[in-house]
This record gives sequence, structure tokens and C-alpha cells, in this order.
Amino acid sequence: MDVKRIRQDFPILNRKIDGQPIIYFDNACMTLKPRQVIDAMNDYYCNFSACAGRSIHKLGTIVTIRYDEAREKIRKFINAKESREIIFSKNTTEGINLLARTLQLKKGDIVLTTDREHNSNLLPWHIQKELRGINHKVVESKEDNTFDLGRFENLMSNKVKLVSMVHASNLDGYTIPADEIIKTAHDYGALVLLDGAQSASRVSIDVQKLDVDFFAFSIHKMLGPTGIGVLYGKYHLLKDLEPFMVGGDTVEKSTYTSHNLLDVPEKFEAGLQNYAGAIGAGAAADYIMKIGKDKIGEYIFKLNSYISSEIKDIPGIVIIGPADPVLRGGIISFNIENYEPHDIAMFLDDANIMVRSGVFCVHSWFNARNIKGAVRVSLYVYNTIDECRILIEKIKEFIS
Repeated sequence: MDVKRIRQDFPILNRKIDGQPIIYFDNACMTLKPRQVIDAMNDYYCNFSACAGRSIHKLGTIVTIRYDEAREKIRKFINAKESREIIFSKNTTEGINLLARTLQLKKGDIVLTTDREHNSNLLPWHIQKELRGINHKVVESKEDNTFDLGRFENLMSNKVKLVSMVHASNLDGYTIPADEIIKTAHDYGALVLLDGAQSASRVSIDVQKLDVDFFAFSIHKMLGPTGIGVLYGKYHLLKDLEPFMVGGDTVEKSTYTSHNLLDVPEKFEAGLQNYAGAIGAGAAADYIMKIGKDKIGEYIFKLNSYISSEIKDIPGIVIIGPADPVLRGGIISFNIENYEPHDIAMFLDDANIMVRSGVFCVHSWFNARNIKGAVRVSLYVYNTIDECRILIEKIKEFIS
């Protein structure tokens, strides 16, 4: 994999601030955009900026074709069985909320999550508890922050209707044993939703092989534009869900007193859609598939291993999550004793090293442990060993 060549595809990496290049280590929040994605979106705005699926004129026809092509590219990206199993949303958050609102859970039904969920996969179940009286239970992790299959199995019962879990954590990068979780859940008749916001960009996802029922992810975390995401669902399950929002493009016909809804996916894509975003999503999927997710995963593990090995023995450093970097994907979250995370991040930012600090929308995990926050370094395919070396030097400088 030619990282030097890949970096040439990202215009923002040519930018300098105060005469110095930027080092971008905030990829778990948002990845940078390659020229191929930018060009694909500009092509829409400059050459056929119209509606899809409504107008029969030439521009409308082109948009309809490109929108359908984008859906097919995403289908291929996660190996869904059919393109109609791909619903375009705004982001992972909307996809999870769509499912929470339409799954017809009843009072007493149990939803299981992990103890390190992003608020997007925690708050919807809080709301469903308030609205419908569901029972939300949390599977606590082991001491080393890895998934506890024993505790999970002890919580499973026929009352569990949904297992909704983060596939790879934005807290520490740890990936849960999805195969075993899905098999166990299905043995009890429960459905499974995976929050794939952090895994879609670096892990080979085959939803058919996983046999996962629903899979949600955001395109802005996989080299694509903001404001576009995906909810995958098995067709027979999506078909039986209640509508989420209705209006234009969701109905076959309507009268003053009745209506006939369209089939999936149109049933869940009300109103004018983010056509440029979908086209950009397809371009991002193409870009990642061309490189190869396995290669991306191996590369960011190499970077993680280097950083982890160099900082683990620095006095006062505490790495969050499993000690083995292979279990943390592209994320190194850490604290330095007696220092505030935001102070560390601001010091690094003075050197144009951009990281995340705070609680990463995982308030529940930090509050349960009385930890104020952390610093998160998250890696992707355009980062380099030299950038990692500069980061390490700056961390040592901060402590000294």
C-alpha cells in the first residue's frame, strides 16, 4: 500500500497553518475526504443537479441512475443480498433512531447494549423505556474492557427482543465478538443491530456471513461527505417495520382519506434526498474497496502498535482499553496523571496535531468510573509513521 500516493488524493493535507503542515489524528470523529469523493459530488452539483425518481427529464434521469448506482455500491461494500436493503439516512444516529421508533417494542421487552455505547445507541433505548416501558439492560465489560460473553449469555432470555451493540467502540477501538453474539441472540429469537460507525471504514463487513439483522453506519467516518449514512436491514424485517417519516416519495398513491406506501427502501426515504451525499458515499466506498479494508486494517494496527509501544512506559500515561493494540484497531485513548485531557489536546494543537479530547459521546462509561475524560488519537490510511513519531515527541515534551 503506497501511503505517499494515497496522501496525494487528500487536498487538505497540502494545507499549512502558521507555515506548518497539519497532522490529523481525529479520524474516529471525521475522516478527511479524497479528491475522488469531492469530484463525484461536484459532478452532481455542476452537471445534473436535479431530483431523483420524480422528474422524467434528462437531468432527473441521470440523478436517478446515479442514486441507484450509489445504493448498489453500498450494497457491495457490506455484501447485502439486495440493494433495497440499503436505506440512506443522515448518519448512524438517525439509522438507530429509525429502528428504535419502528420496531414495535412492547412493555417488558428487553434491549441489551454494552457498557460503552455512544449516546446514539444509548439514548434511543432510554426514550423507548419512557415511551413504551421497555427494559434496557447493560452488559458490563471485563476488567480489561473486553466483552464478557458469560455475562451476556446470563442476561439472554426469551424476553430479549433486540441486542443493539457498538461493533467497534469509539472509546478505545475494541471490536466485540459479533459472530458469537449474533448466534447466541438468534438462538433466543432476538434481533441484532450493530452500530458500525467505527468498523465500516476498516473492517471487512459481510452482513450475510455475519447474519446480522441490522447494521448502521455513517459515511463521514469512511472518507465520505457529512449528512449521509446507511441503515442496512434484512428485507423481510424492513418490510414489516412501521414507517418512520412519510411524505413525498414514500407513497404509490394517496387520496384524501387513504394511501398506499411504496416498498422498501423508498418507504423509509421521505422527501427530497441528499443525492450529492449518496453519490459521494458511493465514491467513498469505491475508494476504500480499491485499497482493500484488510490492508487498511493492517496498516492502522501497525501505526497503533508503534504509538502504544512508545508511550506505554511514559510516566503517568494510562491507556484506556485492552493493553494489546491489536484489540484497539486504530484508536489510542489515554490520560496523563495530574493533567486535564483538554490541556493536552490544546498543547498538541499548538503544533498542528489534531486529536479529540473529552468523553467522546460516551458519557455513561466515563461517569460510571468517575473519569473526567481522555485524549483520543485515531488513525487512518493517510497517517504516517513520521506523524506518529512527532506525536510521541510532543507528548514527552508536554510532560517534561
